[in-house]
Amino acid sequence: MAQAKFYYKDPAAPRPNRPNHIGVAVLLEWQGRYLMEYRADSDFWCFIGGGLWIDETLARCAQRETREETGICLPETDFQFVRLYDDPSRIAAYPDGNVLRVITALYRVALAEEPALVCSEESRALRFFAPQELAGLPVAPTHRDILGDILAGRV
Repeated sequence: MAQAKFYYKDPAAPRPNRPNHIGVAVLLEWQGRYLMEYRADSDFWCFIGGGLWIDETLARCAQRETREETGICLPETDFQFVRLYDDPSRIAAYPDGNVLRVITALYRVALAEEPALVCSEESRALRFFAPQELAGLPVAPTHRDILGDILAGRV
């Protein structure tokens, strides 16, 4: 499978050739741990998330992506907006030739109980990590700013 490539503050990143990509990332927390997915299209761990459809709100996108990528079904009201990540150096290059600037709305959900997780075709694995474990993970560059804020206690 061809690999997706991700860039953050990388002067060698390709220039976007499509409109800005707006999406979400979701911090799913359970007992002080964060859920990450190991992507099928790269060798990176990422927070749950994906692209915004033209006819949905960001919170609805967070709800849909959570269900699609993990099997966890939660009401839209459980998703609390945290902040927007809009650094223009957040770039994703896909095997189909699309190169996008990635703008990400971060949401957070504190889970009351351990969920039964179901991997989608987009994931090789789903796993909860303690913050100190996150520091050593190969995280997609487009999620490193989010990870940095978690580790610094800013989110």
